[in-house]
Amino acid sequence: MNRFRPRFRFAATAAALTVVGALLTGCAGSSDDRPLVAVSTNILGDVVTNLVGDDVEVMTLMRPGADPHSFEISAAAAARLRSADLIVSNGIGLEEGLQQHLDAAAQEGVPSFVAGDAVDVLPYTSTDAEGADDPHFWTDPAQTIAVVDALVPVLEGMDGVDATAVASRSASYRGELEALDAEMSDAFAAIPAAQRALVTNHHVFGYLADRFDFRVVGAVIPGGTTLAAPSASDLADLVSAIEEAGVRTIFAESSQPDRLVQALAREADVDVAVEELFTESLTEPSGGAPDYLTMMRVNTERIATGLAPR
Repeated sequence: MNRFRPRFRFAATAAALTVVGALLTGCAGSSDDRPLVAVSTNILGDVVTNLVGDDVEVMTLMRPGADPHSFEISAAAAARLRSADLIVSNGIGLEEGLQQHLDAAAQEGVPSFVAGDAVDVLPYTSTDAEGADDPHFWTDPAQTIAVVDALVPVLEGMDGVDATAVASRSASYRGELEALDAEMSDAFAAIPAAQRALVTNHHVFGYLADRFDFRVVGAVIPGGTTLAAPSASDLADLVSAIEEAGVRTIFAESSQPDRLVQALAREADVDVAVEELFTESLTEPSGGAPDYLTMMRVNTERIATGLAPR
């Protein structure tokens, strides 16, 4: 009998916000005379927009509902990418479906900023991803602060950008990131150390775990990419880890909760709840996680509630 108890507070599809540059009508050309910054993921797109305001046109390539590991762009978007004044990407192997276009733009001399170069990169903690670097740094707000600190001078040095305005906005946004970090620390401090065990449908919370003293017990999808698929052996190992850790709540990305439930239900009768989290993409405004700060606060509340003493 399947005794999973899914608890989904939002009927959400993992998605994206901050598509400030038009990707359908605007990619073929634009009359906008502002500097153009092309950003790979919508999480970074939101961060960049908070720093530059309306002074810069921000073209976020990752659309709502896209997977950062596999999303692709149109030929028109790729052409406009090569005419950008700056490209901001995540790096660390995240943009698997976009990398060829990022490389082509770099070869044509488009300046680029790779966020992963500004963070303390961690390896995946799981043996099934052993040897690979983890690109999901944004789950630790302190790493996002490091990215902001490195990106601001680059933005300030762009032609046509009001450096004073960027400095002012970045100081304000940095303060919001610091407040988020403090909120997360306080929320997670209430979870007993023995219960700080995370199981997800793929490895995405390594940085959060490292910063806030969680254990990553396992993930349904092996490795660090959603392009992989779990084997029967992977699922059996995960079930054993769940039982040994006494995990009562599993966290699934909002785009794939059913897949997680079904995969584990086929493998064993494990009595756990499944809670949705927003992990690799922002949502539409009505989707529950329209910006980075909100996404992190929602996830923090759900993790703290799901792992709280009962």
